[in-house]
Amino acid sequence: MPQPQVETLRILRRASFKTVPWKNGGGVTHEAIRVPATGDSFRWRISVAEIGASGPFSDFQGYQRKMVLLRGLGLSLSFADGAHRRLQQVGDMVEFDGAQGPHCELLGGPCVDLNLMVADAIPGARARVHSLSTDLAVEALAGESLLIFAIAGAVVVEPPSGGRETLEPWDLAILSHVKPAATRLRSAAKDAAAQVFLANLRDT
Repeated sequence: MPQPQVETLRILRRASFKTVPWKNGGGVTHEAIRVPATGDSFRWRISVAEIGASGPFSDFQGYQRKMVLLRGLGLSLSFADGAHRRLQQVGDMVEFDGAQGPHCELLGGPCVDLNLMVADAIPGARARVHSLSTDLAVEALAGESLLIFAIAGAVVVEPPSGGRETLEPWDLAILSHVKPAATRLRSAAKDAAAQVFLANLRDT
């Protein structure tokens, strides 16, 4: 019998993202992908949001939110419990319960951020930001999707099954694994580090 492939690889270019209004009407977001593709509810979604003015974030009860600053001089998030978090450098990340709907205060003009929303029904999502000053091997388990988003600089993706793809800034790669494997990443520029957002999600 033929052996199953190690993974499937999908590349979503920045130009293909779909522009939709914020849930609370306060801005727009550029949706890279939602799973499933239609309906108000989703298992997970990744998008790039434009924040043109200070104000409240939408309420995403039932979702965990991972947010990364992509452009701008930064922002401050104020939560109902009195907590405050600042994103001041490109690549800074914060994680919080989407039901909290914090107030966002821009620190120096409009910003752009990356948002990964993951339903509470999908436990164990792991997200992080890496600077690719050297090659990086990223592990994924069987039954996981690996999300790779180029924050700054072009990123070369070498999946376990061979070949390579180059992600330009704000492009997204999605690898779905049928067995444990490692994907290799490196900066496309030999003399400059790229920055990348990574997330492992269960496919259930």
